[in-house]
Amino acid sequence: MNYKKIVVAGGGILGSQIAYQTAYCGYAVNILVRKEDDQEAIKAKLDKLHSTYVEAINAMSDNKELWCRGIADIDNFNKEECLKNAEEALIRIKIIDDQNTALDDADLVVESITENIDVKAEFYKSIASLLPEKTVVVTNSSTLLPSKLAKFTGRPNKYLAMHFANSIWKNNISEIMKHSGTDDQYFNEIQEFAKSIKMIPLAAQEEKSGYLLNSMLVPFLLCAMDLLANGVSDAQTIDKAWTLGTGAPKGPFQIMDTVGLETAKNIVLQYQKVPDIFDPLLKKMMLPYNYDGMLEILNKYIEEGKLGKAAGEGFYKYDE
Repeated sequence: MNYKKIVVAGGGILGSQIAYQTAYCGYAVNILVRKEDDQEAIKAKLDKLHSTYVEAINAMSDNKELWCRGIADIDNFNKEECLKNAEEALIRIKIIDDQNTALDDADLVVESITENIDVKAEFYKSIASLLPEKTVVVTNSSTLLPSKLAKFTGRPNKYLAMHFANSIWKNNISEIMKHSGTDDQYFNEIQEFAKSIKMIPLAAQEEKSGYLLNSMLVPFLLCAMDLLANGVSDAQTIDKAWTLGTGAPKGPFQIMDTVGLETAKNIVLQYQKVPDIFDPLLKKMMLPYNYDGMLEILNKYIEEGKLGKAAGEGFYKYDE
């Protein structure tokens, strides 16, 4: 692997995180955005990430329990070097709204745009003729199968999925999924790239809707919501059943508060439709749930401004 120039398409929450983390690890990064995107808002996200990294680095030097694996290895932590990397990350990132300029000499394009198959397909078609022959393309999608999009890239053998978790400086995993047409050379290269930006690569040899993490997490959350929607028990008791019974640090409703109830609602809406991207077994699992009851509960919380931990209240109340 000899990647030097990385392009991140999309400056949303995860797109910004991917760009900053990659630049923190020494790469030159272009964030490719649409002309109509608010570039100042993207710069604000990057500035906030910079502050978050600096705060985390300072906290890590005093408390090993606050360790962020995506920032440094615990065995060779150098605070001054980490702070320098955090400063230089902002310098290494450019926000560009011209595709030709952004993609020039790109080694890797990380697509992190709207989770919509039609939008992604149109994006790939728009850049296919502009990409250098060497460029590898990955999608940060967590649900769409690479095989559904590969043909639009013009380089299906150099296309695969590379999905990041939110707060990647702490939750430093990257699910790397190939499709049947992906050349193993690039499957292996992307795993090496993940390591180079301090991610732990989790390889998926076969395609699966939901990949690894969400294939386990989403049914878990839906099961909990179904218990609540059907009046079997309340959120706090359901959480206790999980945390006390398994030793897990958080129950399903505490997790939903963390990711935000609007995100939880989007998950319910997505799985309620059971689109064709899901395999038959997953469809069978998802259909029996009381989705209407789940949405009624979530809509009530959202309308009351109880959006989750970031808002100070969701299923639980949080101190500011």
